[in-house]
Amino acid sequence: MMGRLAGKTALITGATGGIGRATAELFAREGARLVVTDAAADAAAQFAARLENDGAEAVGTGLDVTSAQRWSEVMALVERRFGRLDVLVNVAGIVDWPGVEDTDQQGWDRVIAVNQTGTWLGMKAAMPLLRAGGNGSVINTSSVLGLIGSGAAVAYQASKGAVRLLTKTAAVEYATRGVRVNSVHPGVIATPMIQEILDEEGDQQPDILRTPMRRAGRPEEIAPMMLFLAGDESSFITGAEFVVDGGLTAH
Repeated sequence: MMGRLAGKTALITGATGGIGRATAELFAREGARLVVTDAAADAAAQFAARLENDGAEAVGTGLDVTSAQRWSEVMALVERRFGRLDVLVNVAGIVDWPGVEDTDQQGWDRVIAVNQTGTWLGMKAAMPLLRAGGNGSVINTSSVLGLIGSGAAVAYQASKGAVRLLTKTAAVEYATRGVRVNSVHPGVIATPMIQEILDEEGDQQPDILRTPMRRAGRPEEIAPMMLFLAGDESSFITGAEFVVDGGLTAH
């Protein structure tokens, strides 16, 4: 049986972390050819090797998403190895927890560089290949904290709000040029980025208490949304935001 992504090539950033890894594993099961990237080149290569051992066609490489030069090199790798790119999933991200007064400029700049500038650089580098295929999909990972305020994590929230509108303006720009652009907004998800907090506070973590389902989500519960947006079932969807948060933003 043909997978939902058979014949498609997908590039995923932050692919060895929680949401990125779950997305890559699901895409592989659905027949995609994969370029998995991570800031740690060895981890990306090892993950790609495991995917290939499981029957997928995959290549792993290091990628500092803040580097335009590295993005260009990775696009050249994609073209050499697969000859096309159909899906870009921007997952790579970092968090810094302080609020307005306690955030220093170094922390601010780093979060904005990875989460916001890295997403833009990825789209900028990938668009020529995505447009050439005529049926491309960009999936940008924002957050519920790109939709609502929390009173903390000011740099993270600013970056994720920016990703939301960056997605929408790119969607309008490329709507008749063969590329759809959408954003996914996870709620509290048990990933390495926040696992320490979850371990400390458990079910008493404030955002879990505010989540109607009263639990953290799993990366495997975000990946199917990525799959839907990567595949042809979402062919008339662009510029939209998809919230997967256990009801956190419902009230």
